[in-house]
Amino acid sequence: MKKILNFINFSFIKRFFVVLILFSAFIFISALSYVNAVSEDISDSVFRLHVIANSDSDEDQALKYKVRDAILDYMDDITANCTSKEEVISLANEHKEEMCNVAKETISANGYDYDVSIEIGNFEFPTKQYGDISLPAGYYDAVRVKIGEASGQNWWCVMFPPLCFVDVTSGVVPNESKEIIKENLNNDEEYSIISDKEDAGIQFKFSLIEFFKNINFAKASN
Repeated sequence: MKKILNFINFSFIKRFFVVLILFSAFIFISALSYVNAVSEDISDSVFRLHVIANSDSDEDQALKYKVRDAILDYMDDITANCTSKEEVISLANEHKEEMCNVAKETISANGYDYDVSIEIGNFEFPTKQYGDISLPAGYYDAVRVKIGEASGQNWWCVMFPPLCFVDVTSGVVPNESKEIIKENLNNDEEYSIISDKEDAGIQFKFSLIEFFKNINFAKASN
């Protein structure tokens, strides 16, 4: 009788752990699917700018911001009437050479002779906050500007919707820019994930996205 009871207990424990493993796998796969869907929607809603300085010297860092401002001024003029990310990307591709010339002229006007390279593609970005909007780590479409050796600190912003000149000291993104992001996302929850800093449940979902994206980045770097 004792052997029978031991066998029943062992079978129960075995089934319990099998169910637990299957349930954990289901939760993991569901969370991963959710993260991938939300991350893709968020990244699809913005077009970013990434400027890399020649070095970390004070002079090169100051030059980086001047190049940034010159490119943004140029792009603001030609994308003023754009209402979608696709339009901005199309114009950026059409005017890639002009953007490069604007950067080179700015560098030359400030007494340097660094070369400039500009790429338009899909690049890895860390978590960044723009006023009261936070974009999780992930891969985003962007213009990448490399100055000289491109071994200095990076500078990131969002070219569409226009968040590059957000006054971070005020901590508030203009409502017009928020509306553009919201319109390009699939639902209100996705917008809440990047904008709501108070709701604990929403913040947990943001942290979940960060967790899985950090795992993906770690795998990609190995």
